[in-house]
Amino acid sequence: MDLRQLEYFLAVVDHGGVNKAAVALRVAQPSLSQAVRKLEKGLGTELFHRVGRRVVLSPAGEALVGPARMILREVDAAHNAVRDVSEVRTGRIDISSLSDLSTDPLSVWVARFRSLHPHIKFRIEERDDPAEVAALVKSGACELGFLPAPVSSTDLEAERLVDQRLVLVSPPGTEERWPDPVPIGSLSGTPFVLGERGTAMRDHIEKTLRSHGVEPRIVVEVRQRGAVLPMVLAGGAVAIVPLRVALDARYRGGVLRELSPGLSMGIGVISRRAEPTGAASRFLAFSKQSLNEWVRAIDRHMSEGDSLIDAAARTAQSVDRRVRRANLGASTLE
Repeated sequence: MDLRQLEYFLAVVDHGGVNKAAVALRVAQPSLSQAVRKLEKGLGTELFHRVGRRVVLSPAGEALVGPARMILREVDAAHNAVRDVSEVRTGRIDISSLSDLSTDPLSVWVARFRSLHPHIKFRIEERDDPAEVAALVKSGACELGFLPAPVSSTDLEAERLVDQRLVLVSPPGTEERWPDPVPIGSLSGTPFVLGERGTAMRDHIEKTLRSHGVEPRIVVEVRQRGAVLPMVLAGGAVAIVPLRVALDARYRGGVLRELSPGLSMGIGVISRRAEPTGAASRFLAFSKQSLNEWVRAIDRHMSEGDSLIDAAARTAQSVDRRVRRANLGASTLE
């Protein structure tokens, strides 16, 4: 077994086939196939089942994915450490995330981090079940996992990052319909757009509504979370979504209201007890810093008299301006 064989093996896994993997790696398809066969011979077992022109992971192949990723990450980390211990130059960060969190806040952190470290690559595995997020970290397939907090695990490092505020979004032109804030108990009979049953956000929202005597009237259920806001903006229903996501609806005419009592969902991060690679450690530190800056800016604006939503909007606009300036500077240097 050598590193190139592992790299080729994972390329076939990630790209779903030998031909696509060969194109991605810019190697001849016969060379890649031969390397995988040598790996199988060395291990004494098939890693893929050949089904026509397709390849499907065998049980042995599935068992190898996590350790193979760990080996290549460690080698990459060693190269980076020797080359430059003070700067994250290259590498790949493998992350597992609950689907509800991949849009916000994870996508924001990834985009901003890559603007500073453009040679870092990310692979994000989305799951609807927190147990599956944790399993990917335990197996070594992913270094970091983002999921609802609190996180209870005896064999993983777990840390609570933030309580993500949730707000009500209703269609344009409904300003007079809602007080500010909206008592949760007043939402009986209100038509809702919600995500798929069994997801963490859906379960959290339903549990909260029922604890206030409200049986949610669900008129639209969507599998893709990106469809929630367009459904609301088209009229006829409301949704409860993370504050930063809700700001996008506000820019498009949606009406935002805080809830009373305030509603939030905790976000945590998990990792193996072994120290993450330099790139993953730097990304996690950057994410925490971004969170702290976001929270401090909102608190400052609220101390000046802004509502939570107005304070978040001002903070988001300030962040967007900084990102645009950074991107403009980067494009000028290219």
